[in-house]
Amino acid sequence: MRTMPQESAARVQLAQVTPPLALGPLDGRYRPAVAPLVDHLSEAALNRERVHVEVEWLIHLTSHRVVPGAPQLTDDERAYLRAVVTGFGAAEIAELAEIERTTVHDVKAVEYFLKRRLAAAEGTALPALGELVHFCCTSEDINNLSYALMVRGAVREVWLPAATALVEQVAGLAREHAEVPLLALTHGQPATPTTLGKELAVLAHRLGRQLRRIERAEYLGKLNGATGTYGAHVVAVPGADWPEVSRTFVEHLGLTWNPLTTQIESHDWQAELYADLARFNRVLHNLATDVWTYISRGVFVQIPVAGATGSSTMPHKVNPIRFENAEANLELSCALMDTLSATLVTSRLQRDLTDSTTQRNIGPAFGHSLLAVDNVRRGLAALSVNTELLAAELDQNWEVLGEPVQSAMRAAAVAGVTGMENPYERLKELTRGRRLTATDMREFIAGLGLPAEVAERLAALTPATYTGLAASLVAHLDD
Repeated sequence: MRTMPQESAARVQLAQVTPPLALGPLDGRYRPAVAPLVDHLSEAALNRERVHVEVEWLIHLTSHRVVPGAPQLTDDERAYLRAVVTGFGAAEIAELAEIERTTVHDVKAVEYFLKRRLAAAEGTALPALGELVHFCCTSEDINNLSYALMVRGAVREVWLPAATALVEQVAGLAREHAEVPLLALTHGQPATPTTLGKELAVLAHRLGRQLRRIERAEYLGKLNGATGTYGAHVVAVPGADWPEVSRTFVEHLGLTWNPLTTQIESHDWQAELYADLARFNRVLHNLATDVWTYISRGVFVQIPVAGATGSSTMPHKVNPIRFENAEANLELSCALMDTLSATLVTSRLQRDLTDSTTQRNIGPAFGHSLLAVDNVRRGLAALSVNTELLAAELDQNWEVLGEPVQSAMRAAAVAGVTGMENPYERLKELTRGRRLTATDMREFIAGLGLPAEVAERLAALTPATYTGLAASLVAHLDD
């Protein structure tokens, strides 16, 4: 009879360990690579932006004399309010959490938090302005603007600089190796030679195009009340031009005003942005798998890191882990980006809450992409090119010259040279399924009866020199 092993003592409950342990790898193992995103896409960053939007709304209402009787704030009073945002840190995070335990509502907690700050500003006009905090706002007026500011900050201040540096790194490698001949593989089979630099330039060009789309992204926002009608606004202050007040406020935040919404801003701009980010991810995934294949083939040699272990049992190995890690994280990021894009554009009638929990996963979507970018950059920095192998590969595949020879025969036939019949078929018979030597190819060329100038040009051709305009095409990266 089998018996189960008995544990000598109960295990430590890791959930009770302090400081708290991360559930996911982005906040654990990989935190150093993604930590800058915490300043933009964490729950604390969301609350800080909520405080920011509430403060700016209060200042906007008073500065533009929107609500009759509200005083104009002094420079010092405005500075006091804005210092609540710039000084938002650990103590404020804890205080908000304590308030939310009572309100059971995150945005209402922010309102009460800010009212406390107004009440504490004795000797100023601020204590009397408590009811202008969150004036005529629904939670989504604050949330949509906060998320737009958060995502814009994450893109412009963290993700784009890292992704741009990666693309510049790939472009630099392309320029460095522009003239290094490389045996191409189409369908995994030897094909018309290219240069290593040109192939890297293709990837740099593709990535750069996606970056330019992301750089042009619009970040939309709205402030128009519970169902997008300014209902409370026009009842409370009928004399104000509320659409204009809303537009100028949204644009004051540096966002694009959306004039037509339900309770929520429609999130279409987010779907557009995440689709572009996912496309960048997928092109980068293509780069990672191509470089992995080049490493496997020996085109790239990985520079060993002192003290590092490639395999727990095979001491000779230097594994391409940076590119494999990048692949996996790009796939995770794309899955999240795709889900965000698909989910956020739909809301039942005037509002449902599916977007609330969905948007809380924007951080992981960016985090996995940023981690992949970091891995690819580190992986590329540890590569060297095995030019000897590249030369040997090319010299072993003289049959790739079948293409230019039969093309030259076609051109000669058009020019009236006799004996040039069936050029493709004759080269197919010579090369298909066979390995040719330089002698084989040159003897074939010599026996074709081509004009002397053409025969000499073909006889001088080698797989290593048959790269067309590949090297010069790299210059298009500067277009």
